[in-house]
Amino acid sequence: MRGRGRGPAEGGAGTGLRRAIPFLVAVVLLAIWQLLTMFHAFSAVVLPSPLSVVKEIPVLFATGYGGQTLLTDIWISTARIAAGFLAAVVVGVPVGILMASSDLVFQVIDPMLQFIRPVPPLAYIPLLVVWFGIGEVSKGLLILLGTIPVIVINTISGVRATPPERIRVAQCVGATRLQILRHVILPSALPEIFTGMRVGIGVAWTCLVAAEIIAATAGLGWLAQMAGNEVEIGIVFVAITAIGLIGYAMELVIRLIERAVVPWKGRV
Repeated sequence: MRGRGRGPAEGGAGTGLRRAIPFLVAVVLLAIWQLLTMFHAFSAVVLPSPLSVVKEIPVLFATGYGGQTLLTDIWISTARIAAGFLAAVVVGVPVGILMASSDLVFQVIDPMLQFIRPVPPLAYIPLLVVWFGIGEVSKGLLILLGTIPVIVINTISGVRATPPERIRVAQCVGATRLQILRHVILPSALPEIFTGMRVGIGVAWTCLVAAEIIAATAGLGWLAQMAGNEVEIGIVFVAITAIGLIGYAMELVIRLIERAVVPWKGRV
């Protein structure tokens, strides 16, 4: 007896349910949060209700906090992330390819990379502030230092995972080294490179928030720090939510680019 396959309606319903799961999870978490505040599980100063946090948003957009509006803080943090992260990708991918392709380059760069990788971003901030001040250069360099090891290591892994038979086939048809790199090695490494980018965008936000908390006069990290010092916990929640939503949006953008550039990779 043949098993019955799922019909179009059933498949569409299943897809719709999967897409609704993130929203359902968010609703459940908000409901738990609301119940905790309704039953006074925590002081309202420590844990404001969701409604009181929502009420802070239009005020922050209209009048702001500490001299600039929420939109300004969002724009400043997003621009800093974009600059530092793109710099890490532009530098990290070629460096990773060179390290995977040349033992000499690997031996020269790997010790420096392994030295940088375990050092927490906070440790670099005093040096960067002394050398470059509290301007944009120090924040961009901090994001670069924190993110580039992830990009480089994933690029190396992707290049070295290229099946040798693909390279041999390309050599048999007379492909040059540059053609092999462009048409064989790079496409094979792209899934790992995009994985590094997806991990790296989270690292970049960690570095940025650390920098903005210590050495900044604007940005979402600065907003959370300043509001926390004044025990304005509702504003802290707004800043944290903005960071999470923007970071998630950037992750989705990377996924969309990956699906367009690497259509053969299984979707996650």
